[in-house]
Amino acid sequence: MQIVRLSDAHTLPFWRRPVTLLFLMAAAMPIAFSTWSALLNNFVIEVADFDGSDIGWLHTVREIPGFLAVGVIVLLMMFREQVLGLVALVMLGIATAITAQFPSMGGILTITMLSSIGFHYYETVNQSLQLQWIDKARAPQTLGWIISAGSAATFLAYVLIVLTWEALGLSYLIVYWLSGGLTAVIGVFCLIAYPQFEGAHPQHQKLILRRRYWLYYALQFMSGARRQIFIVFAGFMMVEKFGFAVHEVTSLFLITLLANILSAPLVGKAVEVFGERNALVFEYVGLAVIFFLYGGLYYFGWGVVLASALYVFNHIFFSLALALKTYFQKIADPQDIAPTAAVAFTINHIAAVFLPALLGYLWLTSPGLVFLAAAGMAIVSLLLSLLIPRHPVRGNETISARTLGAKPAE
Repeated sequence: MQIVRLSDAHTLPFWRRPVTLLFLMAAAMPIAFSTWSALLNNFVIEVADFDGSDIGWLHTVREIPGFLAVGVIVLLMMFREQVLGLVALVMLGIATAITAQFPSMGGILTITMLSSIGFHYYETVNQSLQLQWIDKARAPQTLGWIISAGSAATFLAYVLIVLTWEALGLSYLIVYWLSGGLTAVIGVFCLIAYPQFEGAHPQHQKLILRRRYWLYYALQFMSGARRQIFIVFAGFMMVEKFGFAVHEVTSLFLITLLANILSAPLVGKAVEVFGERNALVFEYVGLAVIFFLYGGLYYFGWGVVLASALYVFNHIFFSLALALKTYFQKIADPQDIAPTAAVAFTINHIAAVFLPALLGYLWLTSPGLVFLAAAGMAIVSLLLSLLIPRHPVRGNETISARTLGAKPAE
């Protein structure tokens, strides 16, 4: 196993450098996960006859591994972080590939659990590697380009679904096998072709909870709760309320991805210029407005065009969440990044374990209230984001820390 220090990585061919690996991983993951998501609502309604309560339980099961992401800390005692992330990526691909072979409630929940373990453990490690391997000065812009690369890969996959689903009479079985298999193959290639990169700061291999990170933890919790409502119910609404078919859902996703491809680098640049606080304030104001309008779709009977537009804008605002990553990168001890990524992922998924199932029952009686609850969460996030200082660093993590006279670390 070849080990290369990050400081020496510039001597490698460009395609074998750490940032190139991050881009390749960013492209590989959504090929499986986004295809699974695009087909999911139609698959479970047409094949397993799911209702709002069932889809809520499915997403509750899907989020359990996210809640247990803190287990990554234990695995890092046995595996290198880079290896663990790529093995999880392969696991995601394989589980996605066999999804359509288990078209029952029990089968879908079981395969969803396996793919979710792969997805959440990959994402936990991936976020940690991004913050360790990308220079702070270039982090917002680089993260924006990485988001754009992932969106571009997914865009290509969705174009193929739209063009071939009806024309070639594709089935869920074929599409899941192709998308999941491709992700698994890319993951295996990355395991074989890339050296193991060694950072300048060995990561702590124990649970890390620091009081000075409290605002980051709080914003992660609210982000997980709010995002979960959108992931579970926005796409489900397009199928249940407006009768979208597979190619129509995928077309909506294509428009969303195109918007992300174009906007993500600009979003990264905006965070770099205006700072994390302003970026997050703008995100949460926008999300609050969007979720209020989502609620209005049910109370005032607004149509499918508005619903589709809100779906696209919601994703653009979500991309501003990269500011939360760079905020933590600026305030964190370098050795804390890996264990804190695991802790933050668990915190992000606390609400996700119970919220989908609970709101699934509310959905059966009043879908609009589900989105109004998300609007309330966006407002809480807005209030929290106002506590971020203009120039966050270690020792100046919040406005209150500055007020109390804490001095930034050298």
